[in-house]
Amino acid sequence: MAVFRIERFTPLPAAEAWRRVTDWERHGGTVPFTSVTVPTGMPTRTGTVFVARTGMGPLGFDDPMEVVRWTPPAAGRAGLCRLEKRGSVVRGRASIDVCPTGSGSHVIWVEELRVRLLPRWVDPLLATAGRRVFSRELGVLLED
Repeated sequence: MAVFRIERFTPLPAAEAWRRVTDWERHGGTVPFTSVTVPTGMPTRTGTVFVARTGMGPLGFDDPMEVVRWTPPAAGRAGLCRLEKRGSVVRGRASIDVCPTGSGSHVIWVEELRVRLLPRWVDPLLATAGRRVFSRELGVLLED
């Protein structure tokens, strides 16, 4: 599996950082050639499914994800969101933790993914590419 971890400190309160990083449709505006839909509708909760469609025209793939843990931050407690990637191309899991700090919040995003038909020796390259793409994405989502 390709595994990567991204961390960001932000002056945003934990509730606002959480709202931004779990606004699934907004993710589509930050990743090139990707759109996100939420077929189960809002609000997000355990069991919510969203689909990231990456590609151009008929060339592309769907990356469906299901929220398997949903605990928003509250009263000084960290927020925890766990996702399972259930696609035919991309499998794995992701976690987003939003921890309140004295000056805002600390966001930790961890991805573990496997891309079908890619040999395992590609995993380090995939992790590097994922870290770059998602690092940029997280920065955009947390911008003021």
